[in-house]
Amino acid sequence: MRATAENPGYGAYVHIPFCRHRCDYCAFATFTDRDQIIEKYLDSLATEISRAVAQGMPTATSIFVGGGTPTRVPPEALIQVLSQIPTTSDAEITIECNPDDVTSEMLRVFRDGGVNRLSFGVQSMQSHVLLSLGRTHNPANVERSVELARQAGFSDINLDIIYGVHGESVDDWAATVASVLQLEPTHISAYGLTVEGGTPLADDPSRHPDDDVQAEMYDVVDDLLTAAGMENYEVSNWSLPGRECQHNRLYWFQGNYAGFGSAAHAHHDGRRSWNVRTPDRFIELIDSAQSAESSSEILDLDAQRIEGLQLALRMREGVPVDSFSASDLELMSELVLVNNGQVTLTRAGRLMANEVALRLR
Repeated sequence: MRATAENPGYGAYVHIPFCRHRCDYCAFATFTDRDQIIEKYLDSLATEISRAVAQGMPTATSIFVGGGTPTRVPPEALIQVLSQIPTTSDAEITIECNPDDVTSEMLRVFRDGGVNRLSFGVQSMQSHVLLSLGRTHNPANVERSVELARQAGFSDINLDIIYGVHGESVDDWAATVASVLQLEPTHISAYGLTVEGGTPLADDPSRHPDDDVQAEMYDVVDDLLTAAGMENYEVSNWSLPGRECQHNRLYWFQGNYAGFGSAAHAHHDGRRSWNVRTPDRFIELIDSAQSAESSSEILDLDAQRIEGLQLALRMREGVPVDSFSASDLELMSELVLVNNGQVTLTRAGRLMANEVALRLR
């Protein structure tokens, strides 16, 4: 199903919080010292899902398994968990993969279990850039894992890459983009490196990204991906025509989705909630027949409206022309395009999306 503003569908996010190694820039709820509870965690995850189904969980049009490192857990056990989520016949089911973990047998289990989309955490194809990020994988494993994915029958493949890393030149970045394009993915997500508090990156200002360099690198990736036939459909996301990530589109269209596992977020009609952060506490709560929800917030209608405009502005669909004043549109003439009553961002505008969004009304 194609997610649209009128019908975004219903999603399910499943969080796997285990990692072999924590990258220097990562602020996600991931843990490198909890492998001994993987089996218990998956059992509790299955229980949380079964409760949601018993309470009338809608049929999911998309599932996204993220982390952490989903490929850190036994693939058969993960598929068993996912099989409990009711899905439509054409549901998009994505699993994030670490290239170092992937085996042909793992991918066969995923494929046989209904998974139809893979997202590989590549970040860079330059070894010295990976080292600067605190990443451990070998670029050659990216090529190997993508080839194994194709052999297993996967046709929807996303590659995540990051730009603006300390020690990464514009030429390094262009080489990474060229290398991932040679693998012929259907989708590429390219993110500017951001500094998150509490990370080793945050503690070392000498490694913080330079805004001007990142802007130049954004131009490079957009040029190269566009030339390769990919379309920018959200500020940081490009795909071949018709191969957009429907689960992400659901998020951006403010659709409803369930969140399963520690630190997982959910959204239902303006109510956002999130589970407890640690897998140990998650297991404890689920095993004692309690909710794993940690907290929630309810957005009023105007907050929902503004947030909806902020998200839509980042997408190629854009926002209605009356979302801005005429004077602001004139002031931002180099940042936005007005066409058929809709306002969309130019490439320069994409680089300043947050600033443009401040003028929404």
